[in-house]
Amino acid sequence: MGTEIHFYHNTPDRLAAACRIASRAVAAGRRLAVRIPDEAMRRRFDQLLWTAEPRSFVPHVASDSPLAGETPVVFGGADEAWPHRDVLLNLGNDEPAGFEAFAMLMEVVGSDEPSRLAARQRWRDYKARGMTPVPHDLAARSPRA
Repeated sequence: MGTEIHFYHNTPDRLAAACRIASRAVAAGRRLAVRIPDEAMRRRFDQLLWTAEPRSFVPHVASDSPLAGETPVVFGGADEAWPHRDVLLNLGNDEPAGFEAFAMLMEVVGSDEPSRLAARQRWRDYKARGMTPVPHDLAARSPRA
């Protein structure tokens, strides 16, 4: 059947959107590998998951943690040895290596031009391989959506 691909676009804050997506995915019983190539973004993502939802906790660890295999959200750099193959959430502007091994790929695209241009190219590349990405316009939703 192949990897299901979803593009979440038009968000002014990719990390905040990723936190909301991660929270919903964990609540639905999914496991996420969050690919964040930038170290500063990884630290901010970790901090946001601790503070974004005051009444809920999203269990998460870095991919090199001894607890990675049993934690629902694992985050790391560009090309990690992820502990599971359920959902890969990509916060990079490039195509993640090995994404085909995952059941689902979620691309979170910012509203800035470099992010949008890179995402359009990935969309075309996925389509050229016969995949059918599904768009989700985050600007059309309320901030709590």
